[in-house]
Amino acid sequence: MRVYVDMVGDLFHPGHVALLRAARACGDHLVVGVLADEVVEAYKRRPVMTLAERVAVVGSCRYVDEVVPAAPYRVTLDFLEAHDIAVVVHGDDVSAEAVDEVFGEVAAAGKLRLVGYTPGVSTTDLIGRIRRRTDLG
Repeated sequence: MRVYVDMVGDLFHPGHVALLRAARACGDHLVVGVLADEVVEAYKRRPVMTLAERVAVVGSCRYVDEVVPAAPYRVTLDFLEAHDIAVVVHGDDVSAEAVDEVFGEVAAAGKLRLVGYTPGVSTTDLIGRIRRRTDLG
């Protein structure tokens, strides 16, 4: 079964690995959509790494079988059909409003699975750590 997860994948860290491991456990082929810089910037912040860098790093993870660069923000049933995807996975840190906005028809069709979010590490946290460091010269 082909499984899909989308992500920013910026400053790739253990939380990303945990998400990809959990998503891969839901099937036998993991497709990862890496969101474009402009998409991410519209709701979060501009990624530190370029799209090409993020695609390269995400694609090198052993749980990932395929990468879709500049993946769409909204995941639709048409997208799933075009990529022969059976189920979509996302971390359970997502709000009900975000599920409706991003995965609405996929969730309504029963094709969305939420997996545990890894607390304690995020790209935002890593950026904060870097900013607080005084010994970076």
